[in-house]
Amino acid sequence: MNTSFERCEQTKVEWLTPPELVKKLGDFDLDPCSPVNAPFYHAKKYFTIQDDGLSKEWSGRVYMNPPYGRGMELWMEKLKMHRNGIALIFARTETKCFFEHVWDDADAILFVKGRIKFYHVTGIQAGTPGAPSVFIAYGIENALALEKSGIAGKFLRLR
Repeated sequence: MNTSFERCEQTKVEWLTPPELVKKLGDFDLDPCSPVNAPFYHAKKYFTIQDDGLSKEWSGRVYMNPPYGRGMELWMEKLKMHRNGIALIFARTETKCFFEHVWDDADAILFVKGRIKFYHVTGIQAGTPGAPSVFIAYGIENALALEKSGIAGKFLRLR
């Protein structure tokens, strides 16, 4: 069986959320999917691929931009069970991951207007992804943070 570290290794491309977007969501205690030697951090504490954040115990308010691709559903499941955080993923609403971890479990979602211009691990803002993005909130306080964030898009309360 693959460890979560090996699952992360299979998705080597790391795209970082622009810090100005995360700041609009408030302060976070943990980012379990931070790159090694990140040019900036989104939370007080962070785990990198070397820490194997999926295997660690999470505490406090979590911000998560998980490794996309195979294994992403494991990260979404862990955040769903933690019940206190916000994730940023592609807005692929028809996927198994979305149905199993978002539609019936998240408190709110915010479909981002336009495409986010992510940062590369070098600290340089790179191109836009090939799909739209959505913020997923678990917990009432995180739903309120999304609603009041001022991030352009369409906010939907799910619970």
